[in-house]
Amino acid sequence: MRTGETAKAKGMGVRQSPVSPRQKFNSILLSAMLLGTGILSGCAGLVSSSNPTTGQAAFQVNPASLSFGKVGVGKQTIQTVAVTNTGTMPVSITQAAASNPAFSLAGVTLPMSVATGQTGNFTVAVTPTATGTLTGTLTLQGSNGAAPATVNLSATAVASAPQISLGSTSIQFGTVGVGSTSNLSLVISNTGSSDLAISLISVTGTGFGVSGIATPKTVTAGQSISANVSFQPTGAGGVSGSLTITSNDPANPTTTVTLAGTGSTTAPGQLQANPTSVSFGNVSTGGSSTKAIILSNTGSSSVPISVIAVTGAGFSVNGITTPFTLNAAATVTLNAVFAPTAGGNATGSVTLTTDALHSPLTITLSGTGAQPGLSISPTSFAFGSVVNGQTKSQTFTLTNTGGSSLSISQLSVSGAGYSLNGLTLPSTVAGGASVTFNALFAPTTTGSLQGTITITSNAPNSPATIALSGTGTAGTTILTANPTSLAFGNVNAGSTSSKSVTLTNSGTGNVTISQVAVSAKDVTTSGVTTPVTMTPGQTQTLNVAFKPTASESVSGNITVTNSLGTNTVISVTGTGLQPAITFTPSSANFGSVTVGSTNSQTIKIGNTGTAVLTITQATVAGSGFSVTGLTLPLSINPGATSNFNAQYQPSAAGAGSGSITFVSNAGTSPNTVSLSGTCVAATQILSVSTNTLNFGNVNTSTSSTLPVTVTNTGNSNVQISQIAASGTGYSLSGAGVPVTLTPSQSLTFSVLFSPAVTGSASGSVTITSNATGSPAAIALSGTGAVIVTHSVSLTWNASTSTVSGYNVYRSLTSGSGYTKVNPGLVSSVNYTDASVANTTTYYYVTTAVDANGNESNNSNEAVAVIP
Repeated sequence: MRTGETAKAKGMGVRQSPVSPRQKFNSILLSAMLLGTGILSGCAGLVSSSNPTTGQAAFQVNPASLSFGKVGVGKQTIQTVAVTNTGTMPVSITQAAASNPAFSLAGVTLPMSVATGQTGNFTVAVTPTATGTLTGTLTLQGSNGAAPATVNLSATAVASAPQISLGSTSIQFGTVGVGSTSNLSLVISNTGSSDLAISLISVTGTGFGVSGIATPKTVTAGQSISANVSFQPTGAGGVSGSLTITSNDPANPTTTVTLAGTGSTTAPGQLQANPTSVSFGNVSTGGSSTKAIILSNTGSSSVPISVIAVTGAGFSVNGITTPFTLNAAATVTLNAVFAPTAGGNATGSVTLTTDALHSPLTITLSGTGAQPGLSISPTSFAFGSVVNGQTKSQTFTLTNTGGSSLSISQLSVSGAGYSLNGLTLPSTVAGGASVTFNALFAPTTTGSLQGTITITSNAPNSPATIALSGTGTAGTTILTANPTSLAFGNVNAGSTSSKSVTLTNSGTGNVTISQVAVSAKDVTTSGVTTPVTMTPGQTQTLNVAFKPTASESVSGNITVTNSLGTNTVISVTGTGLQPAITFTPSSANFGSVTVGSTNSQTIKIGNTGTAVLTITQATVAGSGFSVTGLTLPLSINPGATSNFNAQYQPSAAGAGSGSITFVSNAGTSPNTVSLSGTCVAATQILSVSTNTLNFGNVNTSTSSTLPVTVTNTGNSNVQISQIAASGTGYSLSGAGVPVTLTPSQSLTFSVLFSPAVTGSASGSVTITSNATGSPAAIALSGTGAVIVTHSVSLTWNASTSTVSGYNVYRSLTSGSGYTKVNPGLVSSVNYTDASVANTTTYYYVTTAVDANGNESNNSNEAVAVIP
């Protein structure tokens, strides 16, 4: 068929199958319900007791009088009052009445319970309705017969008026380089009781300026704003000026701040601080923390430091005495100190005034004052009836509920028959931690006996007290023990700690010990074989041993029973400590490792026990395996961990296995971590996606492109040094070299065939690398052809259904792979395809499309052969 002719395919009847609707998808709306979070509120610091005991009810208020000073009419001012239980039993504040209605109570719900030794806070407010002097009293009533307390109240009600207050009435910029700018902040406050209206801010003096506040500006009562005052000298020499503020302050309608600075043509110094902010974290009240600030002069001339100002409660500095000159390129250390006197967060700053650029230099400071807190459990104890000469023990727990260390300096007891043991003083208790001690009741007389434990510490409201009570009853025999309690403290599991108790017949007749019973885990006794009879004044030595078998806390008694049925009880306490070793992971698999390469894994050793874990030996078995980062002996505290690395560096191909065996003081020692890995030989293999490329017929003066993918299928890097194409009309794209392919990495490039003349053309692509079998070759072939234009004319029978138009589809494969060739619906029953190529066979089908976009099945297939 010559150029300009067409190939026609007729008789393409469209199948009359009904038009099938497309499948639709429904979107599912997911809704999420946001659950609210309940907020539990309460009065902080108020502790109630559910077990009131007998004793004296008393409380105090602090301060005993409140002066609110000047308060604007209609404004409210509050102050805090503390209520402290100074008695020996819990007390409740049941009533609080103010004699003057201008004063009111806030921040508490009555009745308010206050435990022994504890403190609760509430606020008192004053809200004057007219000018004049206000006085009154606040009377607090307590429960259990506590005497009432009175707080005297006073305030002066004044008419509402604004009052301007300036952070400074004089601003000194020092020496500033010509062309440079120094900025300082001026704080403007309203200390009055009504709005302050600033109508105008003006500046005089060459080089001075103000920004940051647009007038008119309103400052509410009690609030502050900041203005930025700048100095940018235009020449050398001293300059003075002023900043004037006009407001509605009736006393000071015009307020002036003097300004001064010196312009300098000398290169200025540059003062920098490291760090620019200092955080002290938690510091105990009464203690202090010091941190260093390095000051550096990065300029070309010296910097005179004229003023070092510190703000913020508890903050101070030392190390530099002003005036101080810091030479160019020099450094000096300024020490910042935080010594809080009260609990809570604190902020402040260090401001250094110099003649350097950007003076003054400000360093922010922050810290938290931490106080201890003391909680006692139980808060009181009744021993009940105890036979004279016998002993009953009760353990008390002291818990530090504060944020700094609790120092217990003294622990004493009053009252006949009472004594204490189990706590060595002075004792320091970390925040959140607890210590225990024992109170013993050993009456020597009959009747009701009262006692009090007094605890002196650095906690607020020290000393704290615990009420004790008990009744001594007469006995027929007296068998005493000395000591009456044994505290073994910490003992490592497997070790034995021994103590002795002396049993004495303090009566007037013989006493027979019929039984010695132990009710404490891992505690044994020896030295007394029952039954044994003791004459008056005779003694027996009872040996007591504690040998813990695991990590444990032991508390119990040794009961010595005599023939008359009375008991002598010795309390026993002790703590068993034992380390426990864990490994994460418990085994290490290094996978496949190339000969000569090294694979490393980190293994964590943990101590989940209660004693210090000590590892004395680590033995590695297996070829190619080793450890790094492990120094022996290694000690790990309870709850802590330590890391080391296990390595696998194989020297020969094949599977490898090994282990690391640890010897320690853990109960499971020795422990083993298994190791495994596979050594593989190094391979460098380059795979090509095809060995031949056939471009077929390509019209002259045009190009055809085919892709080639090169993949590293070995396990070592492959370096491709050259990719070259030969043969007339052949070239490469995207084949930049040199290039290194890691294992499994691929490189894709294109081969182009651009024939200039007709006829067959052959060539090749050569890939040179360090892979096995290099170089790799790809054979190229193609034929240059003269451009001949053809088209295919298609016609078909109209659908009997109502349609909007037709689509025409084309494929190079019969029965599949159809793609649409018409850009829009064809409204007629014929179509001409002018985008066909020479020496190609095409397969066509058509479909009908209705008004909803639904498309019919394919028609029968028509074939067009292009010469």
